Amino acid sequence: MFLTIQRLSLLTLSTLLLSACFGVKPTTEQLCEDHAALQCDQLNMRDGQCRHQRDTLILNRFDVLKSNSDLDKLKTIKATHEYQICLTSAAQIEPITAKEIKSKRSEALLHSYDAIDALSLELQHSKEPKVLFYLWTTGDKNALREFLQLEGSKKLESTEMQYALATFYTQRDGKKTILILNHSLELLTEQDYKNGLHAIIIKSLASINHKENNKKLAYVWALVGKGFELKVASERQLDLLYQLSDTEKVQLKLTSDVIKESIENQTFRSSLLPNLDKKI
Repeated sequence: MFLTIQRLSLLTLSTLLLSACFGVKPTTEQLCEDHAALQCDQLNMRDGQCRHQRDTLILNRFDVLKSNSDLDKLKTIKATHEYQICLTSAAQIEPITAKEIKSKRSEALLHSYDAIDALSLELQHSKEPKVLFYLWTTGDKNALREFLQLEGSKKLESTEMQYALATFYTQRDGKKTILILNHSLELLTEQDYKNGLHAIIIKSLASINHKENNKKLAYVWALVGKGFELKVASERQLDLLYQLSDTEKVQLKLTSDVIKESIENQTFRSSLLPNLDKKI
């Protein structure tokens, strides 16, 4: 008996050492077994639906458990939102067997709202810019005030935060919005590019320049968008929207090509844009 227990202990130890050496991560099921604080009992654990979203949520909750950081809590809120979207669809599906599965999905969906409320409450006094922006989007005016006070500081010197700032000015100051969006592209990193932030900003610049009647700039950003295969106006629509000479079109196309390449290389500068004070 003792020898059996000893062998099992050695086997367990060997497994742990191998996991540490080769960086093997524990499964979400293992995390749930080891950490009751993850509240996996409130998730539809034995359900094939929403597995990816559920695993992501559990891993995010584990990060919070380790760090207790505001940014990890915010990531967990976002992961919970993704889980909710999936659960909302899954809750409509009638399982062929095990009717209690549908009930479990509905219960998990209800628990997810409570989980977001609890995390949001914990973030009420956060000073993290990303958290302040999130709280503002949920209707917290104090968070908006604190976020705007950071304007011009290094804390907002990132593509994501500049874009967030631009969303505030969109309906208030078109010219300022354009300047902020231009600057957001100047701060673009490789990771921002991989995350597709450049695409969102390009479409925003095409839209806001059109709204501000900056025809040549709107045309340039529309061409940049087409270069990235984004859903923008067709050539015919562009011709109808912006009545430019053939010479202007050729030169603006060359400009758009340079801008596209600079965005791909994360070297964009606002000085690359055409000077509207000069004839093109």
